Amino acid sequence: MEDPAALVSFYDAAYSREPAQAALGARWRALGAVNKADHVIALCARAGVQPTSTIEVGCGDGALLCELRARGFGGLLSGVEITQAAVDIAAARPQIDEVRRYDGARLPAPDAAYELGVLSHVLEHVPDPGALLAEVARACVAVVVEVPLEDNLSARRASKRAHAAEVGHLQRFDRAAVRAVVAGSGLRVLAELDDPLPVQFHRFFARGRRARAAGSVKWAVRAGVHGVSPALARRLFTLHYACLCVGVRRR
Repeated sequence: MEDPAALVSFYDAAYSREPAQAALGARWRALGAVNKADHVIALCARAGVQPTSTIEVGCGDGALLCELRARGFGGLLSGVEITQAAVDIAAARPQIDEVRRYDGARLPAPDAAYELGVLSHVLEHVPDPGALLAEVARACVAVVVEVPLEDNLSARRASKRAHAAEVGHLQRFDRAAVRAVVAGSGLRVLAELDDPLPVQFHRFFARGRRARAAGSVKWAVRAGVHGVSPALARRLFTLHYACLCVGVRRR
């Protein structure tokens, strides 16, 4: 799915589902926004970044920007998206100052226009992650990147690979690969974290008591392994990895 028009069509369809599916997707994105906001704020605190202007590239329906607004973080909040269906939803949210559609390659902003850029679960969806990251870094003083680390034993199963393709993942990262993309884009990492995700994520799609219990067990095992050895956890199953990076010449 390297054709830009195909990407737009794919995500237009994702935001134009029948009402029940659309509502489920919106609840899932709202849950994810809480966790993503935790990561953005924690990384900025570690790096000493206090943005008064923030742009989310690939903002989807605006759930993360709304969560940042609710926490009083990020200053002036903007978003860009490649699909009009998502732009229409996000632009209707009064918590967001500006939402625009863009071409997926060039941001409609001058150099260093924003103090913080956010690429949350975007780089795994694009054919050239380095080019997009470099473009966001051109327009932003600091950039938070978050991706799932899917280069692991669990994610190599055929069913997991099929699901990743179904949701539009073009890249499969481990932490070293993300850091290589960062370095190749002329950036350096100031702060990073990885997360096995809270129990709510592992139970979200569960139907029935047994399925919810299985989700809780899955979370307990992953959280336990990650607590003892994050490196082992990264080899065994998918974590969410986030880092805050700046240009190598910036302090």
